[in-house]
Amino acid sequence: MVYITEPEPTLCGVLHVVMPEDAKSSDDEMRVPESLLEEAANLCEALPVKLVWRDKVKLSKISSRTLLGKGKVEELAELMHEKEIDLLVVNANLSPTQQRNLEVALKVKVIDRTGLILEIFADRAQTHAGRLQVEMAMLQYQANRLVRAWTHLERQRGGLGKTGGPGERQIELDRRMIRDQIDRVKTQLDDVEKTRALHRKGRVKSGLPVVALVGYTNAGKSTLFNAVSGADAFVKDMLFATLDPLMRKIKLNSGREVIFSDTVGFVSDLPHELVKAFHATLEEVVHADLLLHVHDASSDEAQMQDQDVKDVLESIGADKLPKLNIYNKQDLARETPELDHTWEEPDGVETAAATGEGIDKVHDAIEAFFAASEKPFTFKVPASEGRKLAWLQAHGEVTSMELDGDTYDVEVVLAEEDAAIFETM
Repeated sequence: MVYITEPEPTLCGVLHVVMPEDAKSSDDEMRVPESLLEEAANLCEALPVKLVWRDKVKLSKISSRTLLGKGKVEELAELMHEKEIDLLVVNANLSPTQQRNLEVALKVKVIDRTGLILEIFADRAQTHAGRLQVEMAMLQYQANRLVRAWTHLERQRGGLGKTGGPGERQIELDRRMIRDQIDRVKTQLDDVEKTRALHRKGRVKSGLPVVALVGYTNAGKSTLFNAVSGADAFVKDMLFATLDPLMRKIKLNSGREVIFSDTVGFVSDLPHELVKAFHATLEEVVHADLLLHVHDASSDEAQMQDQDVKDVLESIGADKLPKLNIYNKQDLARETPELDHTWEEPDGVETAAATGEGIDKVHDAIEAFFAASEKPFTFKVPASEGRKLAWLQAHGEVTSMELDGDTYDVEVVLAEEDAAIFETM
C-alpha cells in the first residue's frame, strides 16, 4: 500500500516595522501599529502558509544594510531558528540589499509588504488576463531587485565589454532577460486591453450603464455583488478574495437594466507595480457611470480605509466619477456599539449584505441616481417592433404604453443620450 503524506506547511512569521517618521506621528494622523500588524497577519493568512509568530518593532534609526539594528537582527535569527520559521514577512518596504542581507543573517526567506501582496495576487489570479497582470507586476518588481549572493555578478568576464558581447556582466544579462519578458507580457496585455475596450464599446452601444463596486479589500464587495445581482461570485472572509473583475447584467426593482461590476479590493500602500500592471482591470472602474464605494462599517479602521480607497481612485483618474456610499456589515457594527463612525460623507445606504439587509435600498438608490438625469419622452413604436419596446423598458421607466391601431404610444423617462440612441435604431 502506498501512503501519500501531505507536505509540511510553510511556517511564517510577520514583523511590522514602525519607521522613525511614523513613531513621531500622532494616532490621529495614522493607523496604530497593532492594527497594521493585524492587517499584515491577515494578508499572510491569505496565502497557503501557517502563521506561527507576529510582532512589531519601533525603529529609532534605519540601517541601510538590514533596515533593523544589529541587536534586533541577532534576536530575530535566534527566534527564526527556535520556531523553525521558513518565511519572514517584513511589513515595510525593503531595499534589495536590505532584503538579501536579512536573508543571509536570518537564514530564512524574507519578503517585504510589496512582495507579500504580489504573492497573494499571484495565488488569486484565475483568468489569463489576471495572470498576465500579476506576471507584469512581478517582473517590474524583480527588475529593481537583482541582488544575488554570487560574486560573479560583480566580476567582468573576458572580452571587449561591449553591450551584448562576452564582456557583459551576469547582472546585465539578467536585467536584459527581464526586460525582454516585460516586453512580451506588455504585448499580451495590450491585446487584453484592446479586447476589453471592444467589450466596453459593445456595452456603450447597448446603452446599459455600468455600476462598479470599489472599496477596501474585505469590505464585503463580493457579498454585496451576489446579493444585488443574484450571482455566485467567490466569497470568503479574506483579503483579496476577488482579483479578476466580474460583470453581470442585472435588472433593478424598477425594471431598469444595468451592468454590475465587482473589482479588485484596494489596500493601504498599494504597490505602484500593481496599480500600473492592473491598468486594464482598473480601467473598468474608470469607465463606470457610477461607483458604489463599499465601506466596512464594523471596522475601527473604516475612516482611514476610506481615505486609502480615495487615494487609489485619484491615482487612476476615477476620483471625479459619481459615487454612492454603501456602509456595509451593519450587522457586525451593531455588535460593537463603541464604534461611532462620523462619516465624512454621511449620505449613503446602510447594508448587511450577508443577511440581505438594505439590498432593496441599494436597488432604489441606483435607480434614483440614473432617474435624476432623465426626462420624459414620447415615442411611437410599431407593435411588431417588440425588440424596441423591450429596449425602452430595459433602459428607462415606461410610464404609459397605449396601443393605437398597429402602433404603441409610449411615454418613457430616459436619459437624453439613451433617447438619442433609440432614435437611431
